[in-house]
Amino acid sequence: MALQSKKKIIIDTDPGVDDVLAMLLALAASPEEVEVLLISVTYGNVDVQNCLRNVVALFHIINKEQQWRKEQGRPEGFDMSKTNAKPIVAVGAEGPLTDQLMMADFFHGKDGLGEVHSTHPELSPSETWETLFQNTEDTMSASEVTNANELKEAEDEHSSFTPSRIPAHKQILKTLKEHDADTVTIVAIGPMTNLALAAADDAETFLRVKEVVVMGGAVDVPGNMTPLAEFNIHSDAFAAARLFALTSPDPSSTMPPSPAHMAMHTDHLPSPPFLQPYPEKLSKMLKLSLVPLDITMRHVLREQSYLKAVQPLQQQHSPLATWVSAFVAPVFERSIDRTISLHDPLAIQYALTSAEDWTVSEEQDIRVEASGQWSRGAFIVDRRGGAKKKRGAERGDVGDWLDIDKGNRIRVIKESPGDGANKFGDEMVEKIFGVELSRQ
Repeated sequence: MALQSKKKIIIDTDPGVDDVLAMLLALAASPEEVEVLLISVTYGNVDVQNCLRNVVALFHIINKEQQWRKEQGRPEGFDMSKTNAKPIVAVGAEGPLTDQLMMADFFHGKDGLGEVHSTHPELSPSETWETLFQNTEDTMSASEVTNANELKEAEDEHSSFTPSRIPAHKQILKTLKEHDADTVTIVAIGPMTNLALAAADDAETFLRVKEVVVMGGAVDVPGNMTPLAEFNIHSDAFAAARLFALTSPDPSSTMPPSPAHMAMHTDHLPSPPFLQPYPEKLSKMLKLSLVPLDITMRHVLREQSYLKAVQPLQQQHSPLATWVSAFVAPVFERSIDRTISLHDPLAIQYALTSAEDWTVSEEQDIRVEASGQWSRGAFIVDRRGGAKKKRGAERGDVGDWLDIDKGNRIRVIKESPGDGANKFGDEMVEKIFGVELSRQ
């Protein structure tokens, strides 16, 4: 897959087995290909603190792997870590905007990575990292925070990333302000709460983003959380609906209604920004590209290929191979066909490569059901076949689906380049572990 000029990306994530594979894929790219500006952490697969620990552990393992490869006389890889442009890591939302918190620990394990921190404690970072993310907006005494020497020790130990002490949604806006408009891509591979909060806080700054790539949803296939809904969208359907509305010429036409239990505010208690409408006139529409289950379920990592690449590394005590195998092995075991669907890595791959090489649909009016009893998180698409027309109400068109000035404008990624569905898993493994399957 051909790579374009250097990309700048923000990864919004809830690690998660395939989230970690996705981040490894991004961080294994050469600095000439991509700069990971920010990893914003959200709840999702597990609670946000476990998600954060998994991000910290990821950088810890990369450092150990580089040391091991150097001792083995191998190329160290992960060259991005050798530059001065260290990714920022920011802690975000602890739960959805309006709904009850739901997690996928039944799949990913209680810690998000198959209990790897318990089974392989020697590969987990020390707990000093927790002091790095204490919010400077909080008022704490010096003794409650930590002493200066302990903080310096933590910063030295975890020097491959820059910890942010402001909430993730504010860090997203700060990062977008610090870079030219239309140069930064956000890849959302978890619930979209952080993005919705950022857009609600400052829609115009958020619209400086070049593109938002969303791994989520099910368009023409069943969901994986309910018969209709995919996990990331279902986890915070209200946030997803608000984000999708920014793609519309008239965001108010697809904005979700405020839940009844949150709509009771008085004059002296204004509603929070995430319940308020966007400004009437925005400078542009959001470009949003969707990587749904329709395509991700066809891109898999096969156990046979994985073991062929990684077992020799495990036998040589590669920290990365040992760590990753600890949490992917249970997923292979639960799979009938011994594969892992590469949902999140595929979204990262799209962001790293040229969009021209992918098959992408024309913009579609895809709306998110935010409040249905059985349909929460489902994608609603007009399948009646009528084309959008000039503005004005159409008789029998509740919701203005046929009004050309209403509705969302979502691009759906349909196919990866070439024989991607069969080759992507192998290519990802080669990139992450620094091996060539064809030579083994």
